[in-house]
Parts: sequence; C-alpha cells; structure tokens
Amino acid sequence: MSDLVAESVDMTFRTPAGEAVHALKNVSFTLKKGELLSVLGPSGCGKTTLLNIIAGFIRPTGGSINLNGFEIDGPGVERGMVFQQGALFEWLTVAENVNFGLRMKKSNKAETARKVDEWLEIVGLQGFGPTPTYQLSGGMQQRVALARCLINDPDVILMDEPLGALDALTREKMQSLVLKIWKETGKTIMIITHSVEEALLLGERLFVMAPRPGRLHKEYRLPFAELGLKEDLRDIKNHPEFVKNREEILSMIWNMEEEIMGKTL
Repeated sequence: MSDLVAESVDMTFRTPAGEAVHALKNVSFTLKKGELLSVLGPSGCGKTTLLNIIAGFIRPTGGSINLNGFEIDGPGVERGMVFQQGALFEWLTVAENVNFGLRMKKSNKAETARKVDEWLEIVGLQGFGPTPTYQLSGGMQQRVALARCLINDPDVILMDEPLGALDALTREKMQSLVLKIWKETGKTIMIITHSVEEALLLGERLFVMAPRPGRLHKEYRLPFAELGLKEDLRDIKNHPEFVKNREEILSMIWNMEEEIMGKTL
C-alpha cells in the first residue's frame, strides 16, 4: 500500500497571547500512488500548514496522515520537499547540491556521480554540474532543487509554491518540466499554488480549500495535466472547459475573500 491517507486532520495553533487559531478542520482525503494533486485557496486557508504536516515538520493536533501504511510523525526520506525558494547551498556547485542527500547517506561515489549526471540531464542542466549555484538564474536554481529532491527517489514529492518567484516565461517552462517529471517517474506529487491557472494545469486532481478554519471545499478531477504532456500550455488555457473551471474557481475564491474581509471589518 503506497497511498497517502489523511484522516480527520485538525490543526490548532496558539498565539503568544494564548488565543487559539484553528488552521485546519477535519481534512480527509486519499492520494493514490502516481497521482498529481494541486491545492489552491485564499491566504490563510491552511495550504502550507497541510503540506508541512505531510512533510513531518509539524504534528497535527487531531487526526493523522499515513503513508505506505505508517503514520507520519516526522520528516522522512520517502517524502521530498521543493520550496518556493530552492533552499540551496549557494556556495556549493550544482552537482554538490544535487548529490547532498546521497553524500549524507555515504552512497557509492561513482554511482552518485552517474545519478547526478542523469538527473541534471532530465531537468535540462546537463554540463552545469561544476557551476557555482549562485551564478544560476532563479529558474535554473529551481531545476537544481527538483533534481536534488528526485535523486533521493522519494515516494511523494511535496511542492510549496515552487514556481511563484519566477517570471512568466520561466514559470511556463517549469510547469512543462513538472508535468514531464510526473509522467516519466510515476511519482506522487502534491503542489501548493496561489495561481488558479497553474492549479488547473498541474493537477489531475485539484482541491480548493476554504479558510477559517481551513478545510476542503471542493474537488475537481481534470484532464489538463495529461493534455499538457502533448499540447502547448498556452493553447490549453483557451480550452472552453479550462476557461469555465478557471472562472468558477476565481469566483469561488473571490467570494471567500469577500467573506473574510466582511468578518474582519
């Protein structure tokens, strides 16, 4: 069993003043091996909190999340994380960043070098191994971050706004790369994003979350990730079904934001 299963997950934080903040309420879902899930919602809906619980960075105050039949109670090598900013060691070379996890495990050096070359080729950075990481553009650094995650062969890849800081053209290229990696590796991927279009393009399943407390509001099952493997992403954005879903979700999130503003006035 290699499903990721969330069962009635609750998360309550305490402010320094002792006030309870209910970040997540009764979140339940099953993500099957090889599925591509995007999660979307207004600020404060608990997207990143949910991702951090799955990563094992924090423990929920209620419910549980299980992977491969075992409850997640901390970080683990079966889960790889890609952040909005790559969290790379900029003073190291590209190859040293990519092979960091394998070096920590003291893997065979020749095999590690082969895997580094393989993953750099997959993410379009062949020949950049000796390059100091600080010399790379933002998009190239995110490719390094992807390679560093994937070389450790995690069961689940967790992405927290991984493309949010990139310019529009680079972001589109990286979206295509994420789809390519998903299809070629068969990895389970969960990606958090604030972009409705990106969520539609990169999710064969898409969760819209509602805030205060954070909860799953609506799920979509979509064809666009599969289409994106064969068609230009810009063309997909003009598909009638894509436009319909985009406008529906934008209205949904707009209404949530209006409700939040009304409660805080």
